[in-house]
Amino acid sequence: MTLPDTPTNPAGADRTFQVDLRGLVDLLSHHLYSSPRVYLRELMQNAVDALTARHTLEPAAPADAFGIRLYADDTVVRVEDDGVGLTEADVHTFLATIGRSSKRAEQVAEQRADFIGQFGIGLLSCFLVADEIHVVSRSARTPDAPAVEWRGRGDGSYTVRTLPASGRPRPGTTVTLTPRADAGEWTRPAQVHALARHFGSLLRHPVTFTDHSAGTGTSVNPEPAPWARTYPTPGARSRALAAYGEDVLGFTPLDTIELDLPAVGLRGIACVLPEAVPAGRRHGHRVHVKGMLLSEQAEEILPEWAFFVRCVVDAESLRPTASRESLYEDDTLAAVRDALAERLRAWIARTAASDPDLLARFLHAHHLAVKSLAVHDDEILRMLLPWLPFETTDGHCTLDEFARTHRTVLVTSSVEEFRQVAAIASAAGLGVVNGGYTYDRELVHRLPEIRPEATVADLDPATLTAHLDPVDRETELAAAAYLAQARDALAVFDCDVALRTFQPASAPALLVDSREARHERTRSQLAREQEGGLWGDILGALRQEAPRAQLILNQLNPLVRTAVAIDEPELARTSAEALYGQAALLSRRPLRPAESSLINRSFLDLLAHALRKDS
Repeated sequence: MTLPDTPTNPAGADRTFQVDLRGLVDLLSHHLYSSPRVYLRELMQNAVDALTARHTLEPAAPADAFGIRLYADDTVVRVEDDGVGLTEADVHTFLATIGRSSKRAEQVAEQRADFIGQFGIGLLSCFLVADEIHVVSRSARTPDAPAVEWRGRGDGSYTVRTLPASGRPRPGTTVTLTPRADAGEWTRPAQVHALARHFGSLLRHPVTFTDHSAGTGTSVNPEPAPWARTYPTPGARSRALAAYGEDVLGFTPLDTIELDLPAVGLRGIACVLPEAVPAGRRHGHRVHVKGMLLSEQAEEILPEWAFFVRCVVDAESLRPTASRESLYEDDTLAAVRDALAERLRAWIARTAASDPDLLARFLHAHHLAVKSLAVHDDEILRMLLPWLPFETTDGHCTLDEFARTHRTVLVTSSVEEFRQVAAIASAAGLGVVNGGYTYDRELVHRLPEIRPEATVADLDPATLTAHLDPVDRETELAAAAYLAQARDALAVFDCDVALRTFQPASAPALLVDSREARHERTRSQLAREQEGGLWGDILGALRQEAPRAQLILNQLNPLVRTAVAIDEPELARTSAEALYGQAALLSRRPLRPAESSLINRSFLDLLAHALRKDS
């Protein structure tokens, strides 16, 4: 579609976008900023950047010579600074042009890294809580510059006028908001004070808040960051940092790790969580940029494995995103993440070398995190693998303790396999480690790197059955008929049946059911569902090569000795099914529908037999 040309806009002439300011504010509130509360952060941030520019003009001025003052009552919110200020030309250029920032002006371009903000849309956030923004500013760059007043309204209109010198005697800027009725949640004096402390508690410039209604004034940031203070002793410093972490993060840290990366101007603390967290769950970290709070949920500052700490950091060189509520992923952030990860590794190494009690408490809570790190970090592996707890046939113990009593360490591939064999393997003198948990099997196989005399092997069903004692020939022959009935009853589960003797005698049966056997049953089921054809032939060929599950009956168990003597075929089959079901339950693996049905049926059949016998 072609619009007709008009005399005032001939064909081919450039046109100017028409901006719907209300629509733009709605876009900001719903898609850029997380909450209307950011309006105060943006005003404070603009004030801080103005002070930074003022100090560039007057480098000899004391650090606390210029400050920020916040005022609030039930009708207005005002932010005043002693910063560089604006001329009338600056006001037209920067306040009335969406997307342009005075911080990008040529005269301060070389100091751009000194500013928190990198975008010229911050002032628009004030329209989230007010319909009009009133700015009065006087430039410090031009000594005789008059004060300038700018009023911007939510409908996109604005006015500019110069004021007499008395309008603002000193350089700086004052921004005044008249909040809308529906914005009271964010503009009441108590809330303004709370937001100012929330966002600006670590700012380097003095910030004060005055509640006009109460007539009180308080400092928003009375003290520097705790890591920037001096303390009489290292112990006092450690306690102060821990107290700050508890106050800000809401928990008493197990330990506090001081962080210092001079290359990017980063300082702060990492607080070790006193309790375990679910695997893969990452806590957000509290990140300040040049003292201004950027985010309380910055996950990207640390690698994924470091979910045992929460950080509070302040950095000079990290780049915020457009919303200034998270960090921009770039090479600097990647380098910071790697450097902080190295600090955490160093803390683990130092703790392992000098504080066994703290290390034990740390590993008790966070062994999963350390295991995930040890898999990929040879140094941590060498230091901590002997200390890490594992589930074994000797109970929960370290690999170092376990390897002292078992020269050959067997490891299962799943929790289910470990539960099937743990009691029997322990009675047989086999040392088995549960390798079914995340990272455990891989770490156990690396034990010889730490203890060369140790041997590690995967547990094979044949290894276990080889350690079970065979019964004598006469007993085997006497039980042959029952075993045949049992094999026939359990053929539907691709399960063989054997008679052995093993401890403990209280265990009537052991179900040795490898993953290969389970996969074979799945393939068999698929083959049965096929109506011949090439695919059925292929599955059938695979089935012939796969191992079967084994139900090993314990001749030492009185119940089994009674069962193998049964000469009634139906009762023999029912008892074999019941023994299989009991062994499957003891393995604590998920039961298939057919197995659940078998357990119910065999129980009812045995109950019916017992009732008939009594009658």
